[in-house]
Formats: sequence, structure tokens, C-alpha cells
Amino acid sequence: MSALVSDQTTVDRIRPAGTRDIWIAFWIVPAFYTAFGAIFFLLARTMPPPRPDVTTAGKVDFFAAHDLTIQIGFGLLILIVGGAGVANGIVVYHMKRMTAGSVCAYIYLGGMAVGALPGCLLVAFCFLAAVYRPDRDPELLSLLYDLGCLSYVGSLGCFTAAYFGFAVAILYDRNGIFPKWLAYVTVWQIVTEIMAIPVFVTTAGPFAWNGSMSFWTGTVIFGFWLSCVIYFLKRANEQQSPDEAPVA
Repeated sequence: MSALVSDQTTVDRIRPAGTRDIWIAFWIVPAFYTAFGAIFFLLARTMPPPRPDVTTAGKVDFFAAHDLTIQIGFGLLILIVGGAGVANGIVVYHMKRMTAGSVCAYIYLGGMAVGALPGCLLVAFCFLAAVYRPDRDPELLSLLYDLGCLSYVGSLGCFTAAYFGFAVAILYDRNGIFPKWLAYVTVWQIVTEIMAIPVFVTTAGPFAWNGSMSFWTGTVIFGFWLSCVIYFLKRANEQQSPDEAPVA
């Protein structure tokens, strides 16, 4: 009798991994990134980024023209930014199901977590601070404009490390969680991060922070990469065996 109780306890403790919480986390991912895109494109007006080659008066005018939508947009972002953690978490969950081991999963998690500060939140706080007191010294508003845009487009190393971990994990995986070609798309993500380095010294042209090479090329590749990741996350959920033990 005690053996049966022990066996039942073991079964209760090791439940199937493909449970409802994984699907709840998955559906948060497209919802979050849809909201993220709407905030940055339609409300905060940081995609595409405002021009770097404008005068101080032009930067002040930008904040004056979009003060309300910046407050609404970035206020919403601060409310929902935890969705990025959910998105990173479900990717890491499936990475830990790979045969590559956990190191690459932790590299991805750490890189994306650190990258959220300069690549997302800093521009939000810079722009919110600028419109919070529009009567500030115009030179301070100019500084907040530059700092926000440079941080948003120029957050390089954090995401490069995360993409490196993701690509290596896919290439070494033998469980087929993600297709091998997605690793090469991820390598192009690293290339676009490197291409953005000149934003810190260039104020016009293809390598400025709003340029065709430093911003638009990376944005297009990121959009394709993200769409692929979301699709294959869904497929990974569907193909996960209901008898698979939870990931440690």
C-alpha cells in the first residue's frame, strides 16, 4: 500500500510538461509584440526614429508635437514591459529542452534581460522626462532626445550575446526544437547589430540612427526573425510530448 502511495506521489510530482501555462505564456508573446509595435510606431513615434540631423529647436518641436502620444505610449509600455520577460522565458524554456544544454539558454536570458534597459526602457524614460517638463532648457531636451535615440538603436552587445547563445543552441540541438536555418537568420541579427555601430558618430546617411543600413535593415530582419520564432514556438508547443517531464 505504501508503495502505491509513493508511486502516486511521484506521478503527482512529475506532471506532463505540455500544460496550459505554456500556452498562456505563448499567446502573451504575439500580443505583447503587437502592442510594442503599436506603441513605438503609432504613439511614441520612435519607429522610425526621429532625425538625428536636426537643430536643438527641431528636437524641442518634436517633443512639443508628440507630447501627449509619447506620454500615453510609453506609459502603456512601462505597464506591459513585463511581457518581454514572458517572451524570453518561453524561448528559454524550449531552449532548455534542446540537447545543447542550459548554458546557451542562460546566455540568451541574460542578454535579453540586460538589453531591455538600454534597448527599450531608457528611451521611454528619456522621452517621458522631456515631455514631463516642456519648459526645460532646450539643450537638456536635446540631450534627452539624443540619449534616448542612441540608446534605442545602439544597444548592441546585449542582444549580440543573446543571439549568439540562441544560434549556437539551435546548431547543437538534436531534438529539432527549432530548424537549423533559423540559426543562420539569427546570425544575421548579430550582423545588423554590428552594422549599427556607426550611429554613435554619424548624424546623416545610411549609418545614422534612422538610416537604411543601421536601422531599417536590422528592423526588417528582426521582424522576419521574430515572426519565425513565434511560429516555431507554437510548433514546439504542439509537438511537445504530453509525457515529457518538466524542464528543470
